[in-house]
Amino acid sequence: MAGIAVVAFFAWVMSLRRSLAITDTPTSRIASAAQGYIELIGQALNHPGAPVLSKLTGLPCCWYRFEVKRRSAGNKWEHVDSGVSTESFQLDDGSGRCLVDPEFAEVIPKRKDTWMQGDYRYTEWLILPRQRIYAIGQFSTLGGANSELDFNRDLSWTLARWKLDKAKLLERFDLDRDGSINEEEWMLARQQAKREVRRQHREILSQSGTHVLHKPADGRLFLISNIDPDKLAARYRLWTLLHLIVFFGAIGTAWWLATKPQLV
Repeated sequence: MAGIAVVAFFAWVMSLRRSLAITDTPTSRIASAAQGYIELIGQALNHPGAPVLSKLTGLPCCWYRFEVKRRSAGNKWEHVDSGVSTESFQLDDGSGRCLVDPEFAEVIPKRKDTWMQGDYRYTEWLILPRQRIYAIGQFSTLGGANSELDFNRDLSWTLARWKLDKAKLLERFDLDRDGSINEEEWMLARQQAKREVRRQHREILSQSGTHVLHKPADGRLFLISNIDPDKLAARYRLWTLLHLIVFFGAIGTAWWLATKPQLV
């Protein structure tokens, strides 16, 4: 009974954490989302020209998981094959688009198909394009205004690149045409390089970055589902209650067994 109580306690903690994460995290809009832990709601979309195809049925989808089992002697089911897609797909909430990287995510799909062929049982879970999905995880923007730029490093690389093409360097900055770059001409080259690096940085920062939702590094819930979030939260609240009942039931049973009078 002690083992059951321990398992029920940890299951209660996990269900409670999931329920609180869903209910306590406000929904963000992609266009204005802050970097960090957020939840998004929108349409699932494939990358243009690169649809994901489900493993068993070949249906175009955004995510799939499959399982193949074989009936053996004794009417038991043996594992034959299984797998899950890890390709990113897009989430569009009307304000913008975000790549969703499903690797390491807890995915709860609404659609599940099961069929038999001889002694084999096939099961496939799918999230299809254009379905409304809920996702909670770490939001990061790569490039654009969030680019990490190092001015001194880029200046050094620019000057080093110019030095490799000595003929062009002399053509641009050898003002006295003596076949070498003196200190004054080199200072002129550095000033020009600084202007070019600043211009490049302005162009990078003005571009729109790529938004990505992925697994948080701190272990918080990373969940993707095409089930309404209110229903998901209600499901976890129910599991929280059931695990709590099992926990106290196991504790009570263990106490009763420990205090039960022993027959001589």
